[in-house]
Amino acid sequence: MVIRLAPTRGGFLRPFGCGWFIREFLLGNGPEGSTKIDPKRGAPQADINFEYKEALARATARERAERIISNVVVNGADVSEEEAEIIYQRELKRVSRKFTHMRYHSFLMYFGVLKRLGWVETTNRTEASAIQDNYPSAPERTYYKLTKAGIEADEELWQNPLFTLYPQIGPSHMKKPI
Repeated sequence: MVIRLAPTRGGFLRPFGCGWFIREFLLGNGPEGSTKIDPKRGAPQADINFEYKEALARATARERAERIISNVVVNGADVSEEEAEIIYQRELKRVSRKFTHMRYHSFLMYFGVLKRLGWVETTNRTEASAIQDNYPSAPERTYYKLTKAGIEADEELWQNPLFTLYPQIGPSHMKKPI
């Protein structure tokens, strides 16, 4: 019997995937404790990236805290809600934001794939960026929202938008079942 060893969401080392998070965030669902937004208004790329990295940090800290608490309970001690929260907060402080992988440039490249798929589009809303205080010629922050195609796209397609955009490369990068 062959058992497929692969995570259902997020891939290895991540509790959830970037595509899933972007879709849920732009739908206004506030995934993984992130800020809830108005789906019609959208959000700038920098804000989406920040919320994604913070959500990954929270999920990672939660998993680490659960492991610690589980070990304490297995060793015969009780853990109160207050102690569990202290452990979680301590682990949250320990999570390096570099540990949560995707750098901003990688995020922009990933977001570019979503644009080419037609799953996200710009809204009419822009705002001045903080850098414009010192450099007036800096670009404004542009808001993005999901398109109808992005909302209707299947969750499986959102799991790997690059393979969705270029289906011919998908099979060549997948391991063959044994």
